[in-house]
Amino acid sequence: MSGPAGVLALVLAETAAGGAAFLFATPLWREVKRGFFKLTGALLLGLGLAAWGSVAAARVPGSAAGRWSWWLAAAFCAVTLLWVGALFFRRPGAARVLGFLSLPVAVGLLVALAGTSDQSHVVAILQLLAGAAFLGVVFDGLLLGHWYLTDRSLPRRPINRFALALMVAVVLEAAAVIAGGFGPVASGPGFNPLLTREGLAAWVSIGMVATTALIAVMIRLTLKGGRATAVQAATGFFYLAVVTAFAGDLAAKVRFLPRA
Repeated sequence: MSGPAGVLALVLAETAAGGAAFLFATPLWREVKRGFFKLTGALLLGLGLAAWGSVAAARVPGSAAGRWSWWLAAAFCAVTLLWVGALFFRRPGAARVLGFLSLPVAVGLLVALAGTSDQSHVVAILQLLAGAAFLGVVFDGLLLGHWYLTDRSLPRRPINRFALALMVAVVLEAAAVIAGGFGPVASGPGFNPLLTREGLAAWVSIGMVATTALIAVMIRLTLKGGRATAVQAATGFFYLAVVTAFAGDLAAKVRFLPRA
């Protein structure tokens, strides 16, 4: 893959994969009502479809990694549609099984996308996994914060867990950005040349990740308050985290794909 569409495909795929992982690989199924899974699943399907389209637009002819990425993105969308549909048809058991099945498909998609980079395959996979954790936790965390307005009886344990997970994900993302290097790269068509000169993209990414780290600390401190408005304030911080996290990961992925 190449160009801005390729960068967008990476970020969208990371968000969809990470969002699905935090949805099913954490105890949320036993903590929140099924409506939260319907809402989040519908948005994950939208992200998956957008990633699928972006992969199609960015594919390089003859690239096996690009071809596998396209097929696995389509498979992720299909499985996500099935488990969301199962919830709407009141088949929660089937929905949960299908939801878990979407996770290896999501990981496979990230592994395939790693093959589109000209970096070490192992390093590329770790960068995408870190990005998935980073973007997935802010995406699900924001939706969860809003869900507290719907379910007033929901305890704070889930959002406290997401606040802690965000602090860990920040460290992983920072390590991934550093592993990508800070030197200048060739400017491809469609990219602002300022991002590719003197390693500016990497420094922008580090700045956004550091800002997200500060926001994560603020979320954690806010949730220590006893009032119900503390969760609302934490949700506001998650809004900011979404902006800084997505900006940071987009800047980092400018260096990920093969240079033009």
